[in-house]
Amino acid sequence: MTPFKLTEELLVEIAELIDARSDDTLRELMKEVHFADVAEIANELEEEQATYLIKLLDSDKTSDVLTELDDDVREAILNNLSSKEIAEELAELDTDDAADIIAELPKEIVQEVISEIEDKEHAKHIVDLLRYDENSAGGLMAKELVKVNENWTVLRCVKEMRAQAENVTRVHSIYVVDDEEKLKGRLSLKDLLTTSTTNPIKNVYIPQVDSVNVNEKPEEVAKIMSKYDLEAIPVVDEIGRLVGRITIDDIVDVIREEAEKDYQLAAGISQDVEADDNIWILTRARLPWLFLGLLGGLGAAAIMGGFEEMISKHAILFFFTPLIAAMAGNVGVQSSAIIVQGLANDDLKGSMGNRLVKEMFLALLNGFLLAVVLLFFTWVWKGAFITALAISISLIVVIVVAGIIGTFTPLFLHKRGVDPAIATGPFITTSNDIFGILIYFTIARLLLGI
Repeated sequence: MTPFKLTEELLVEIAELIDARSDDTLRELMKEVHFADVAEIANELEEEQATYLIKLLDSDKTSDVLTELDDDVREAILNNLSSKEIAEELAELDTDDAADIIAELPKEIVQEVISEIEDKEHAKHIVDLLRYDENSAGGLMAKELVKVNENWTVLRCVKEMRAQAENVTRVHSIYVVDDEEKLKGRLSLKDLLTTSTTNPIKNVYIPQVDSVNVNEKPEEVAKIMSKYDLEAIPVVDEIGRLVGRITIDDIVDVIREEAEKDYQLAAGISQDVEADDNIWILTRARLPWLFLGLLGGLGAAAIMGGFEEMISKHAILFFFTPLIAAMAGNVGVQSSAIIVQGLANDDLKGSMGNRLVKEMFLALLNGFLLAVVLLFFTWVWKGAFITALAISISLIVVIVVAGIIGTFTPLFLHKRGVDPAIATGPFITTSNDIFGILIYFTIARLLLGI
């Protein structure tokens, strides 16, 4: 199938069909369009046009469209739908997606929408999910799954599975529980098909099964599923009862959101924002780190002011100040980025001390090689060997210190329960700029005897 591409011409055509109320033509045009692509179209339309398009299409498609819409567009569309219309859309969704949408609705209409859902079992599951913290496995899971009792025979198991599978979009695993609904293991389809129909499931199932607690953080669930290449993972409560499952599509969303969050933190943006947010929201997200950068710049200027006499006698030192500051910032960001990535993937081994020693020797080697190039360049350019030597030695020390700071800071933040991604942004750059300039002029003063 050719990938869908929304062009300006197609968007104009769809908008004109909506305005002309050409329903049959619109339905025909949208019939083969994937729901994610329909959501892309709706995101670009005017609010009234998007609402009209959603109402025009069948609920089994538009319900999926709602899950893919931008938050502000979905909110606007839901505001234009009645409680009954919203309930009809939610009835077509898995419970986790339905709960996510209901959680976004105004509190005064939530009960109305739930009461309008005809499938009371579906409504009950949605209400159950709303009780969990959204930043937990319970808030991420869906109730739809296939489970069998360990005391059933294979024949009964097959009959029960057929009934349950009607409500499950995709069957990833068959879970085995006891009479108290406690998770016991999983069932292999091959074993189910090749054993006697009178054989109890307890003689067939595989007792090893990875699971997560309802209170587990989504990030930890993502690590487990990534480590063991799982397409779905069962969720159990505090006493081991099977209460739901989390599928890979939900984990992909978690990974993407975490990556976006870390990228923004590394760029010095303290809140979750989007390009279309208003100026005030964007300003509040960016200003704290920009203010930190301003303080860092003022600190660096104050340090240079303390060496004003030395700079006046050796003006060449002034010209290399941006280089020293840039190298300190770059090395710090490189070191912290590697550590943050290792922490995110649980790849870091050994103690903090060993990690710092390794980074120190790595920085020392890189610093020495760069200092040799800088020494040769400065000596040839200015002919002042002692000055060139002072600048080069300063560069080595600055790189070593920046590497240690860049390594230590995310490790320290991680141990304190703070997101270490914050260490890869302006925090590291600013601190290393200040330390780098202080070290640079201090070493230059000592070597030049000023």
